[in-house]
Amino acid sequence: QVQLVESGGGLVQPGGSLRLSCAASGSVFSAMGWYRQAPGKEREFVAAIGSSGRSTYYADSVKGRFTISRDNAKNTMDLQMNSLKPEDTAVYYCNTVRLTTMEPGMDYWGKGTPVTVSS
Repeated sequence: QVQLVESGGGLVQPGGSLRLSCAASGSVFSAMGWYRQAPGKEREFVAAIGSSGRSTYYADSVKGRFTISRDNAKNTMDLQMNSLKPEDTAVYYCNTVRLTTMEPGMDYWGKGTPVTVSS
């Protein structure tokens, strides 16, 4: 099973930007995506990208602010987050994605990378 490692989180002021990265231990031939879990809340879908990188999908709450991308040659996936809001504060995780439901494809979860949006 491929291992996924998230990085790039941190503390940012409202309106700021962050770029998250997900590094896979091997090739991933399926859709991938980002999920997040805020304190006291369930983990939720954020964004997904098809295996070729041509198709992208976003939760309504981040549409127009976040951009997902992947580099299959490097086995990486990124999430560019702009115009960040305090409600974006969460631990962000990457996983494979079942595009029919936007549910995660693997039971395995990495450690995630924390994002805090606060002034």
